[in-house]
Amino acid sequence: MDTGSPHEVGPDGTQSTAVAAGGEPVWIALPPGLLRMRRLLLVVWLGLIALAAGLLPGLLAGPAWAAFALPPLALLAWGWVMIERNWRSWRYAERADDLLISRGVLWREETVVPYGRMQLVEVTSGPVERHFGLASVQLHTAAAATDATIPGLDPAEAERLRDRLTELGEARSAGL
Repeated sequence: MDTGSPHEVGPDGTQSTAVAAGGEPVWIALPPGLLRMRRLLLVVWLGLIALAAGLLPGLLAGPAWAAFALPPLALLAWGWVMIERNWRSWRYAERADDLLISRGVLWREETVVPYGRMQLVEVTSGPVERHFGLASVQLHTAAAATDATIPGLDPAEAERLRDRLTELGEARSAGL
C-alpha cells in the first residue's frame, strides 16, 4: 500500500487525487487510533462483565463459580482479533467523479458515492472519539441507501475531506 500522500497539488493550487498505475484508485486506510479506541472499549465493557460474572459468584457461592468469568474473557480474546480484522477492512479512495468506501471481512461492501449526488457532508466527533483524536465523515445523498460514513479519521483529514467533497459536490452538482 502506498504510504505517501495520495493527493497532489496542481499549479493552480487545487488538489487532485493521485491514481496508481493502470488507472486503479489509491486506497487510504483508517488510522490506528480507531483500532485503539475500539479495543479499549472492548476491554472496559467485557472486563467489567468478566469481573462481575466471576467475582460475585466466586465470593458468594464458592471459588468454583468464578469460572463464570471465562466466557466473557474468551469473548474478549475473540473480539480483540475481530476488531483488528474489521479495522483493516475499512478504506476509501477519492476518484475523479466519485468517492469509494470499502469495508467488510466476510461480506465485502463497496459504496460508490458520486460527488454530484452529495447533498451534505458533515464531520462528527463524540466524546470518546475526541478523547482519541478521531472524527467521522458522514455523507448524505438524495437516496438514503447511498449514505456513507468514514469512521475514525484524524480531525484534520476529516475536515480536509469534508471541504474537498463539498467543493467537488458543488462543482458537479447534478440537481434533483
